[in-house]
Amino acid sequence: MTLPNEIRALMISVTNGRVLLPNAAVTEIISFSHPDPVEGAPPWLLGRMRWRGWGVPLISFALLAGLAHKEAERNAKVTVVKAMGGNPRMPYLAIMAQGFPRLTNISQDALIITGEEEYKAPGVMYTTLLRDDTAIVPDLFQIEMLINDALVLAA
Repeated sequence: MTLPNEIRALMISVTNGRVLLPNAAVTEIISFSHPDPVEGAPPWLLGRMRWRGWGVPLISFALLAGLAHKEAERNAKVTVVKAMGGNPRMPYLAIMAQGFPRLTNISQDALIITGEEEYKAPGVMYTTLLRDDTAIVPDLFQIEMLINDALVLAA
């Protein structure tokens, strides 16, 4: 099997940073509306939002990864992402975004992983340099586990 020369990805702005997600993982970009709070949840778990009949957990990646102490809501969007952990009760999760994402093609030689030896904040797989942009590749599996753990503790 040969690997593709390029992959399509979305560069998503979050408060004080950028997140790089594979295009195939993103289901939809929607306007932000206040979610239903989850009592006892950590600050980065903003609540559950209604989307296509699902109660989708909405997170602030900026708060989770320590990029910000407060999430900006003005002109915010929500990136709905396919969950990959196989939990039938949580097939999707949502990430708070700032503005619309930018579609980009990534070739193997254009993406440089930086800071591999550094401490990785929760939810962070890699910090990267893509052309002239710094972006974080999130660890979606870890984020799902953190959400699941937070929901169990809050119940």
